[in-house]
Amino acid sequence: MTLVGTLMLWAAPASVQAEWGLNLQRPVTEIARVQYDLHMLIMYIVTVIGIIVFAIMFYSIIKFRKSKGAQAAKFSHSTKAEVIWTVIPTLILIVMAVPSTKALLLMEDTTESDMVVKVTGYQWGWHYDYMEEDVSFFSKLATPQSQITGTETKGENYLLEVDNHLVLPVGQKVRILLTARDVIHAWWVPQLGGKKDAIPGFINEMWVRADETGTFRGQCAELCGKDHGFMPIVVDIVDEGQYQAWLDGQRNNG
Repeated sequence: MTLVGTLMLWAAPASVQAEWGLNLQRPVTEIARVQYDLHMLIMYIVTVIGIIVFAIMFYSIIKFRKSKGAQAAKFSHSTKAEVIWTVIPTLILIVMAVPSTKALLLMEDTTESDMVVKVTGYQWGWHYDYMEEDVSFFSKLATPQSQITGTETKGENYLLEVDNHLVLPVGQKVRILLTARDVIHAWWVPQLGGKKDAIPGFINEMWVRADETGTFRGQCAELCGKDHGFMPIVVDIVDEGQYQAWLDGQRNNG
C-alpha cells in the first residue's frame, strides 16, 4: 500500500493530490512545511527500498525456483554482505534522523513569541483564552443537528464548523498553551502543523506562525469519549487590522 500510494503521489500533480486526498494538506506555516518535507523524504526512501526488496524477491522466486532445478547455496557467512546490510541501513537512518531532529527542535521552540493563547479541551469543545488581551470564549460544534441525523443535506463543512472561531494575526508567532478540563484531548489543525495532547492538570505547549490569511480547520485528535468526532477546530488567520478590530469587538461584547 505504501508503494502504490507513493507511486500515485509521484504521478499526480499537486492539485490532483489535494482533490483526491492523497497527501498531507497544503502547509501554511514553517512547521507544517518542515513536516511535509520530512514526510515526503521518508516516503521516497521507503518506496525505493520497497522497489528494491520486491524486485530481488520476485527475481529470486522466478530465477531460482525448484522446478528449474535450482540448488540452494551453502555457505556459513559473508563478511561483504554483513558490511553492506549494516552500513547502508545506518546511512539511511542518519539521512532520516538529521532532518527529523531539526524538525523536533523547531517544533519545541516556543521562545520569542508575539502572543500567548491558552487552549483548554473539554467534553465536547474548546475554550480559548487570550492571555494578554482579557479575551476568552468557548468554541463548540455548529453543524445543525438536522444534518447529523440525516434529515437535511450535509453542508460543505459538515462536522468542521464551530460557533466561535479562533482568530490569529498573520505573520506573528503564537505560543499555544494546552490543557484539558476532564480527559485527554489533542489540538490539531493539519495546515498549521503540529499536534499536541491537552492533558488535565498539565500544560503542554506548541506554536504557530501562519504565512497567509485564510480559514483552516482541524479536529480533536485524541479519542476522548462518545462525541470525540464532534470537536472541530476552526482558525481564522487575518491581517493585523482585522485582528485588532476583532479584539475590540470581543472586548465590547464581553
